[in-house]
Amino acid sequence: MRWLDTKEYPFTSNYFELNGHKLHYIDEGQGETILFVHGTPSWSFDFRNVIKRLKSDFRCIAIDHIGFGLSDKPEYYDYSTQNHSKTLESFVNYKGLQNVTLLVHDFGGPIGLNFAIRHPEKVKNIIILNSWLWSSKDDPKFIKLSKILKSPLLPFLYRYFNFSPRYILPKSFGDHKLPKQLLKQYTKPFANSTQRNGTQAFAQSLLHDQNWFQELWNKKEAIAEKPVLFIWGMKDPVIKPKYLDKFSSGFTNSKITRLETSGHFPQEEQPDIVAQSVLEFLRER
Repeated sequence: MRWLDTKEYPFTSNYFELNGHKLHYIDEGQGETILFVHGTPSWSFDFRNVIKRLKSDFRCIAIDHIGFGLSDKPEYYDYSTQNHSKTLESFVNYKGLQNVTLLVHDFGGPIGLNFAIRHPEKVKNIIILNSWLWSSKDDPKFIKLSKILKSPLLPFLYRYFNFSPRYILPKSFGDHKLPKQLLKQYTKPFANSTQRNGTQAFAQSLLHDQNWFQELWNKKEAIAEKPVLFIWGMKDPVIKPKYLDKFSSGFTNSKITRLETSGHFPQEEQPDIVAQSVLEFLRER
C-alpha cells in the first residue's frame, strides 16, 4: 500500500481470518494488555501516537474492523455494529486475552462495551473516549440528525464522495486541526465505492440501533463497578460534554480527564496527554 505512511505507523501488521475475511491488527509491546477499539471512519492509525508511548510498559493490541483500515473490505458483508462486536469477541478468544484494559472510542464504545458486558471476567479496566451507550432518539439534536440520516442522498455521498473521512472527520476536530498530509491516511483506506459500505453502515446504525444502544445501558451493571477512565474532548461538535456526564453517572468507580481544546479525536489531537492519563490510571490500578 503505497499510501501508508510507515514513519507515522511503524508497526508490524498481523491478520486474523474469520469467515474468509481478514481482520488486520497490530500487537506491540509487552506487559498487561490494552485492547484498542476504534470507531468510524477511523482505524488503528488514530491510536498510533498513544501506542508508541505506551508499548514500553504495556502490550498494545489495536484492531481494524472489517471494512476499515488495512482489513478486508468486502462489498457484501454484515457491517452491523452488533456483528462487529461479535467479531471482536471472536478475536479476543482467538488471542486468548484475559485481564484486558479495554480502550474504546466513538462506535468502539458500543462495540467494545457490549463485549465487556457479555464477558466481564475478561475485562479488568475500561477507558472511554468520546462515545455513548444509550438511546439518543429523544435528543433534539439527534432528531435533527436523523432527518439527514434518512436522506436518500446520504448513501450516494458516502459511496461516491467518501463523505465520512473526507468531510465529516476533519470537521470533528477541536483546536488541534488534522494536517492535510495525515488526512490521506484516513481517506485512502476507502479507495473506491465498493469499499465504503462499512462507513455507510455505521451511519445507518445511528438511525436503526438506538434501541440496542439503550439495551446496553440497561445491562451496564455487569461492568458498572469496574475501574473506568474517561478521556473526553470537550470541543466535540456532536458528542457533547453532557454525554460524559451521563456516562460518569452510570460508572461511579471512575476518573475523568477533560481535554478542553480537543474535539472528537483526543487520541489524534492530544496523544501525549491521552497516553499520560492512561499510564497514570493503570499505574494506580
